[in-house]
Amino acid sequence: MENMPYRSGLDTAVSTVSTGEVVGSDWRRGLPLLRGALVTLRELRSSDAASLCALLTTEEVARFVSPPPTTVDGFERFIGWTLRQRVAGTYACYAITLRGFDTAIGIIQVRELEAGFGTAEWGFVIGSAFWGTGVFQESAELVLDFVFDTLGVHRLEARAAVLNGRGNGALLKVGAVQECQLRKSFHKNGEYLDQALYSILSTDRRRPRQFVAAPSSSIH
Repeated sequence: MENMPYRSGLDTAVSTVSTGEVVGSDWRRGLPLLRGALVTLRELRSSDAASLCALLTTEEVARFVSPPPTTVDGFERFIGWTLRQRVAGTYACYAITLRGFDTAIGIIQVRELEAGFGTAEWGFVIGSAFWGTGVFQESAELVLDFVFDTLGVHRLEARAAVLNGRGNGALLKVGAVQECQLRKSFHKNGEYLDQALYSILSTDRRRPRQFVAAPSSSIH
């Protein structure tokens, strides 16, 4: 989700939404915890703002995503916005934490593209210190189960800049299928970049996957 739906300049509200742990599938009341061997995914909290600001605003991390908030206060506002969108039933955003620790090291977000989540889009960003550790792979698999089993998504889309070799490779690794190239569709740092459009269908999750290598010309 390189074109992030949140816009800090348009958000002035302060969140009073509860972030207590929820057990069950009523995700609008609060996101259920998702646990793996390496990670625990949970609802974002305002206290996550400092770690997210430190990890997600570096040049290498922010290179191919919409500009993230630049301050701790900005991330607090973003977190409040995610909670309100979850209550509205149009968006879910998970904090990625390492199992046994509670510091947010990244996020995975999902938003509906049509009412009722028939089609949705997802995106992810993780601190560079955790690239190549298996954290993304496990986090993505947990979220994909949530997306298809709890949200009931039929088609899940993602966009990645063609030059973002790491992002493209990550999507291919979890079974996403590249459908086409979107020419000059992403504006970043004063220029328009080509993006690849990927999809995962609910039926794809019920059949064996084959790994497809990312294009050798990709970088990042």
